[in-house]
Amino acid sequence: MTSVLWFRRDLRISDHPALNAAADAGPVLGLFVIDPLVWDQAGPVRRAWVAASLQALRDETGGHLVLRYGDPVAVLPAVAREIGAGTVHITRETTPFGLARDARVAAALDDAGLARVGTGTPYAVDPGSVRSQKGDPYQVFTPFSRGWREIGWEPPLPAPDVSWLDLPEDTAAEQALADALAEAPLTLPTAGTAAALERMTWFRNEAIGDYADLRDRPGVDGTSRMSPYLKIGSVHPRQLLAEVDPAGKFATEIAWREFYADVLWHRPASAWTDLRDLPLRYDDPTDLIEAWRQGRTGFPIVDAGMRQLLGEGWMHNRVRMITASFLTKDLHAWWPVGARHFLDHLIDGDVASNSHGWQWTAGTGTDASPYFRVFNPITQGLKFDSDGDYIRRWVPELAHLPGSAVHEPWKHPLGYEADYPRPVVDHAVERQVALERYAERGD
Repeated sequence: MTSVLWFRRDLRISDHPALNAAADAGPVLGLFVIDPLVWDQAGPVRRAWVAASLQALRDETGGHLVLRYGDPVAVLPAVAREIGAGTVHITRETTPFGLARDARVAAALDDAGLARVGTGTPYAVDPGSVRSQKGDPYQVFTPFSRGWREIGWEPPLPAPDVSWLDLPEDTAAEQALADALAEAPLTLPTAGTAAALERMTWFRNEAIGDYADLRDRPGVDGTSRMSPYLKIGSVHPRQLLAEVDPAGKFATEIAWREFYADVLWHRPASAWTDLRDLPLRYDDPTDLIEAWRQGRTGFPIVDAGMRQLLGEGWMHNRVRMITASFLTKDLHAWWPVGARHFLDHLIDGDVASNSHGWQWTAGTGTDASPYFRVFNPITQGLKFDSDGDYIRRWVPELAHLPGSAVHEPWKHPLGYEADYPRPVVDHAVERQVALERYAERGD
């Protein structure tokens, strides 16, 4: 039977259960729909990464990737009718937006007499699957990670033999793709499955042995950099887990990603509201928030991270926590202010990991004792970038300072000769304010 494979967060052909199911049934039309409501809101960084990944997928399919521009509710039935398909295959969605969109598409397909088949998810263990002996979802990570490993996952699937179908080009979709690439505000990583697996091979062979020790050092190339590829589905987590010790630290980081997807599955409102409803007081210091966004706070490790975000569309995970703590506990802003800024600029911006990572730092998420954790940006920088190499790379105003002096330019006689800004707040004072506000909540 002829079918449509609707690509979304699964831009690959290997280890793709939905594609395998479609190919087993007969000829397949591979389709990606550029929904203008989503596309226009995504921002130039995210659009460019999607576009580059679609180009890579088109190459992987031998040119057999059909793009359409429009509302999927209208596009899917129309494309299926055009090629005489009886079924639309998908990778099942798990996010609130994805589930709502797919429900609308399913209704349209039902009205058109078409079947929809969902196979697999973007996760090694499907969200909602890991539960306690009482059948309840886990509220904290450690017991979840034990249950996640106990359930386990299948080995990766090979790419199937596919009899691909084609349709005439959609000018609007092709133009949207070309515009997104032309308007990319930064240099993107090489997109696609081959690039992802090449990087993963390097990481496994060269870096994973030191991963537990070096993963928190932003000046060292010691992480996998798989998050952009996982976000877009150029690789599946099973493909990465097959390369590493399932009990090791890297697998634990994959488990964190799946834990946050599980939390969002059970608590969809937590994408943009507090997971734990706390009566905290927040500020809206517009000028200070803008200084944070631009990397002009006067705290070197914070500024380096925010400038890396703008320059690469990515930020080292340790620095994500430091910058998030600064916004929420030094500037006392509500975490969605920062989470939305991150999503606007991250090529790996995943709503579950992003929002719940922010809540973990802000104190409204899955952590039981968040008020004890107020990151000191100075000591964090000295600990994890002791030589100052990361700061010198991203904050050129401090490049002339030697060694660890970059972390405290106010102590060096030449610290401000290149017009680096003075600290916008006193961290010790604002830390105390944050602790007092947590005490007020009575939790």
